[in-house]
Amino acid sequence: MINYHKLQAFLIVCILVTACDSKKKNVPEVQEDINFSANLRAPAYPLVTHNPNFSIWSMGDKLNTSTTKHWTEQDQSLVGIAEVDGEYYRFLGKESKVYETLLPTSEDESYTVAYTENKPEDNWIQADYNDANWKKGEAPFSDDKSQANTIWESDELYYRRNFDLKQIDLKSLYVKLRHDDNVKVYINGIEIYDYKGWQHSFKYIPLTNEALKSLKRSGNVLAIAIKNTAGGRWLDAGLVTESNIMGQESVKVAEQTSVKLTANQTIYKFKCGETTLTATFTSPLLIEDLKIYARPITYLDVAVASNDSNKHKVKIYLGASGNIAANTPTQKLAAEKYEQNGLNILKVGTKDQPVLEKKGDDLRVDWGYFYVASPIEDTFQYLSDSKNALAPLIANSDENSQNFPETGLVLNTVADLGEIVDPSHHLFLLGYDEEESVNYFGDSLKPWYKKESESFNELLANAYTEYDDIINRVKSFDKGLYNDAIKAGGEKYADLCVLSYRQAIAAHVLVESPKGELLFLSKENNSNGSINTVDVTYPSAPLFLVYNPDLLKGMLNGIFEYSESGRWKKPFPAHDLGTYPIATGQTYGEDMPVEEAGNMIILTAAIAKEEGHADYAKAHWNTLTIWADFLIESGFDPANQLSTDDFAGHLARNANLSVKAIMAIASYGKLAGRLGETETAEKYTTAAKEMALKWKDIAANGDHYVLAFDSAGTWSQKYNLVWDDILDLNIFPDDVQKTEVKYYLTKQNDYGLPLDSRKTYTKSDWVLWTATLADNLEDFKALMNPMWTYVNETPDRVPLSDWHETTDSRKIGFKARSVVGGYFIKMLKEQTQ
Repeated sequence: MINYHKLQAFLIVCILVTACDSKKKNVPEVQEDINFSANLRAPAYPLVTHNPNFSIWSMGDKLNTSTTKHWTEQDQSLVGIAEVDGEYYRFLGKESKVYETLLPTSEDESYTVAYTENKPEDNWIQADYNDANWKKGEAPFSDDKSQANTIWESDELYYRRNFDLKQIDLKSLYVKLRHDDNVKVYINGIEIYDYKGWQHSFKYIPLTNEALKSLKRSGNVLAIAIKNTAGGRWLDAGLVTESNIMGQESVKVAEQTSVKLTANQTIYKFKCGETTLTATFTSPLLIEDLKIYARPITYLDVAVASNDSNKHKVKIYLGASGNIAANTPTQKLAAEKYEQNGLNILKVGTKDQPVLEKKGDDLRVDWGYFYVASPIEDTFQYLSDSKNALAPLIANSDENSQNFPETGLVLNTVADLGEIVDPSHHLFLLGYDEEESVNYFGDSLKPWYKKESESFNELLANAYTEYDDIINRVKSFDKGLYNDAIKAGGEKYADLCVLSYRQAIAAHVLVESPKGELLFLSKENNSNGSINTVDVTYPSAPLFLVYNPDLLKGMLNGIFEYSESGRWKKPFPAHDLGTYPIATGQTYGEDMPVEEAGNMIILTAAIAKEEGHADYAKAHWNTLTIWADFLIESGFDPANQLSTDDFAGHLARNANLSVKAIMAIASYGKLAGRLGETETAEKYTTAAKEMALKWKDIAANGDHYVLAFDSAGTWSQKYNLVWDDILDLNIFPDDVQKTEVKYYLTKQNDYGLPLDSRKTYTKSDWVLWTATLADNLEDFKALMNPMWTYVNETPDRVPLSDWHETTDSRKIGFKARSVVGGYFIKMLKEQTQ
């Protein structure tokens, strides 16, 4: 049985490991049934959720039937195996496929191919085609001059790569392909892949049987036709075959019997032979306590109990891919193992450590270090390559080779629980030390947890020592969240809040600005990778207003600083501060003047409402005044511009955007009143009320209000109206909300209310805001329940997408974004009543 509690003196780093208490402790019993877990099937289950870089998910119903992945859907493998009486049962993950390169891509080594940008003869895909007159170029092909070896700027490209094989009786062969945009792939003239779209990381495409049979020892050809339709260009390809993993054939798949999801925990139960195994992942995102929240350390508690009252010999194995610390599998890694503070520790990172050198959306962190820690007692750790990770476990030996490779590393831990009858636990700690998190206008900012300790080893020790207290706090918090959500909107609403909680928070990083201010910076996951996007902050804000308004200030501080420093000179806020993790100025290609001005003023007023004073607004009053005056001039009847729903395109005279401007002007008036500026308060409040009456007149279209002024027969969700009640603005006549809600109830599809009359897709965060306009629980649930059904039934197994089709529940775009924090809008409204 593994020792969890350590003497408090253990916190003192100078105490020698040999002096640590070795008594057995009173570990908790196997996780009791949870009555505050979500009663839905999650699209993906959060396992490790701390920030955009350290984020690992199980993207299916069962924990042990697929490889665990980063939110970008790239493999970040965790594998858990229980050895019970000499039999092996996999309960966590699935080993990533291990590939052997036959024909390298450019990330393996340089290579040259024949290519042309002019459409060739029809037989160009055949192996015997003569391409002597084609150009020769080195991959990758791209229009990105900083990364391309051959510049490609035309609409089309045709690629031929001749190759030989040492053997042709291959059981598996894959084309390793990265492409942007539309592509067709051929082997010896046989089409194996036809895809419209792009893939910004390598994808492995199996050859068909026909293509496999066409292979010969010499004179083969890989032919690719690619067409650019929008955005950038990229082409790189090779061939790989799948390698065997030693011992894999000895491992059975454990029978999963349940999964439970609470705000901060994901809990799985399995049958492993004559034992019951419970695996509990806890990422303690207790955002009311920034010290605990900021630690990027997830607990994995594995508990095993006999289910037949007999003794059983049990070992627990955990294997973690070194690629959790790499952006691509080909980056070279350096790893070490050591003991400190009563813990066995494995540590891995890239050899190059390109700190804050890359920015973008579809990226994984490749600087800093990933850690796996576990109590020293009854455990041993080792490093291996991917093919031999299970060898010491299967061989029942704690000896392993020290000659591990620079790529494909696995961090392995084996815990011997001995003979068990009653529940016996083992604790693993998974941590990531970025060391530097953000480039903030030229300053490299350390993560917030460095305020607790510069030493990550000490952070691990603290997290281990405080485990029991933290778990008790997590359970109390999770239960409170669930019960509060039920009171606000019912059980299905509570389920949505539980599911969205970790995702919304973990799309941010917490740092301190050079001025000593808190910065809570979002990454615009899977929509363009911007950092600190204002119209992503806006929909996510309700969660943080409910639990910690200081974190919302942390989302606004950087935007205020950008304007007040003189770097941003326009009379409305920037859209963003850059592309994550580089916050050196807006990189989005177009401004959203009314959108962002409205967002910043409304959220500042919301902070004042929660805090009971307007001190935060007072500190930024001159800036807020500039933005409010801009909205007085330009907000009521917006020009042709983008709003937060930029995927829907430009729209002039946007009625919902006009509502946002009116709410912001009224919010400014409310703030002025809190600051004792009576005359200013009266001026802006009166202006907002006059605008609201005018809006009602020109937006009216019989039994509802239009999408855009003078656009009869259209409609849209007026989700921005929600602030009229929450902030006690009382600007719009009551019948406006009632009219809209009544109309919305006639427009729903199976999976929800469309965003507007132009398309049948919707945004689930906005639907929850729109539902909150309802003045009774029945209508709220009528609009909210289809969102629960969407989440429960969507076939797209990725971290929750906020943009889906209301007719068939399919994801349109986006995943893992922070905007689902907007689901807490109903809780916020009830909190403010």
